[in-house]
Amino acid sequence: MQFHDITTDVQAAPASVNGVALHAPGETLAAEALRQRACTELLRQAAQRAGLLAADDPAPIDGATSEAATAAIEALLERELSIPEPSDEACRRHYAAHEASFRVGDRAQVRHVLFAVTPGVDVRLLRQRAEVALLELRCHRDGDDDRFGAVAAELSNCPSGAQGGALGWLTRDDCAPEFAREIFAGPEIGVLPRLVHSRFGLHVVEVLVREAGHTPAFESVRAAAALALRQQTYVTALRQYLQLLAGEAALAGVDLDAAETPLVQ
Repeated sequence: MQFHDITTDVQAAPASVNGVALHAPGETLAAEALRQRACTELLRQAAQRAGLLAADDPAPIDGATSEAATAAIEALLERELSIPEPSDEACRRHYAAHEASFRVGDRAQVRHVLFAVTPGVDVRLLRQRAEVALLELRCHRDGDDDRFGAVAAELSNCPSGAQGGALGWLTRDDCAPEFAREIFAGPEIGVLPRLVHSRFGLHVVEVLVREAGHTPAFESVRAAAALALRQQTYVTALRQYLQLLAGEAALAGVDLDAAETPLVQ
């Protein structure tokens, strides 16, 4: 006698928002991608209920909404999210608390060894190789030999390896944001004591020279401070609005923070 595997059927059922599937049956999505699709679908359905989008707007395919749905969601958020203009006092507090982020002109002469994360690569093994290289270069005593350059030439997945890993003089604007945050986070000179993570992979980084920039007066960066505060407020308001929608929705197979009471006024 054969028994039907009910567990397999349950696992294969697509995640959904109010009965609208978020992916094809049997398809597996990363948790973050699934949450993103769920949030988009919550907003699309809210736009329909608000009369901003036709009731027969097609469900997203592979997470991609129609052009009409994209425009309707933007109109919905503009209507539902209240983003007040930050006061001068709030802008000054933000400026004082994040003064380093407003600095301009900082630059550093840098070289690196890149361990690139590519499709199919064993990230655990890649990290082990990067950590071995980092330890070796941190422990290497300065001398006539250029050990960093030799390791870069041998191991780096960046074309700069042919020049000993040299990237030249870099400013914040020359780097990927996550790379810049690590390079300009402090005054360190020499091989940084940690691996630097970026969208390209793992880096062993040596800072050869630093040149300090300056922090502009508040009046010249007030607009940037206000923009940063508006963005923070928008993200908070959007998160709360999504929590409200999730609390009112029938969700299956996706984990969202649901709120049973309105959080956005």
